[in-house]
Amino acid sequence: MRQLLRLGVAALLSASLIGCASTGGLSTNDPRDPFEHFNRFMFTFNEGFDRVVLKPAATAYGDYLPQFLQDAISNVFGNIGDVWTSVNNFLQGKPRDGGTDLLRVVLNTTIGLGGLIDVGTHAGLRKHDEDFGQTLAVWGVQSGPYLVLPLFGSSTVRDGFAKPIDWYGDPISYVERTRAKNIARVARLVDTRAAILNTSSLLEDAALDPYLFVRDAYLQRRESRIWDGNVRPAASEP
Repeated sequence: MRQLLRLGVAALLSASLIGCASTGGLSTNDPRDPFEHFNRFMFTFNEGFDRVVLKPAATAYGDYLPQFLQDAISNVFGNIGDVWTSVNNFLQGKPRDGGTDLLRVVLNTTIGLGGLIDVGTHAGLRKHDEDFGQTLAVWGVQSGPYLVLPLFGSSTVRDGFAKPIDWYGDPISYVERTRAKNIARVARLVDTRAAILNTSSLLEDAALDPYLFVRDAYLQRRESRIWDGNVRPAASEP
């Protein structure tokens, strides 16, 4: 693990220096992105880590682990995530969705053998994906500028401040043994990355400026997720 971390740090530093030299002069003067120079630096920083550490691990995970095991692992982490999603749905004033999330957790944890099988989806219970940044948005907190966070990637100032709350609300944070906790977090990260391998390859091939593509796609998708695909309420406009 220590060797992996050293490799990741070295990759991040080298990629960041290269990115700083190659993109330092770029600027689109987009009012949503006043930190563009910093964000591009951090974007390259994250790409370096992904290229040297995360993507190879996710590729090996996808190549050598049987599909049924990958599905089971994804289901377990999805079941864990439903707990915090439920809390946020209740905080956003959506008790029906929050109740659905709780019912999913109960079914998947019991009948689904600890979440290995996604019984809830088969039972017609829709899976949601909510975090505290979305909750703050529903409460009327403005997003603020676009912000690229180290390792976490695309965000906004509002969502960046919400990250520690999401971290605190993650059930994995309450695993007592540090080693087991860290293994679970790394496994979830690799599983998540493996699920988007094809998407990232398309991005690398198609985007003339990957930074702009990722930024614009993130902001648009984030807005859609906050309002569950609906038009933003007029009362919430800045």
